[in-house]
Amino acid sequence: MSRAHNTPPLSVKTLKSLADKFIKEQHYTKGDLLEAEMVFMQVLEFEIGMSNIAFVFVEELLIQLKVVARVGEHVKFEACMDVMDLLYENEETSVLYSSPQALAASIVVVAYVVTVPPQRWDFPVLPWVKFVTSCKEDEIVDTVRIILKHVFEPQED
Repeated sequence: MSRAHNTPPLSVKTLKSLADKFIKEQHYTKGDLLEAEMVFMQVLEFEIGMSNIAFVFVEELLIQLKVVARVGEHVKFEACMDVMDLLYENEETSVLYSSPQALAASIVVVAYVVTVPPQRWDFPVLPWVKFVTSCKEDEIVDTVRIILKHVFEPQED
């Protein structure tokens, strides 16, 4: 409905909080809510396919990275998903979701920086994701900066 009324979407954190409040007999994770959203969108034939979802792009990028560079083995899918969870639970970062490819590219760059030992940073990950996704480098860099700021700066409650 956010798209139809041009209002900001609810964060997964907000949806989880509502589910926890109103559905006491069942515990839902953020992943459960994301999966339910996908099913709901598919049932409505909302013209959203699995290939348009950022986490699918992340998965594809990681597979390709492991093919082209040995250092790809160090970039962990779990780290990417942790970054996505952090972003999805914060409404302020919803501006990052305009391009699933750019978001996925940025998440892979962040996971590379966070999980690959600095002495192994010999692969040009930023030019590579720019090439593979056809995204603008400045868009990726800006999004990486926002993500890293969100990950490493203490959050106010």
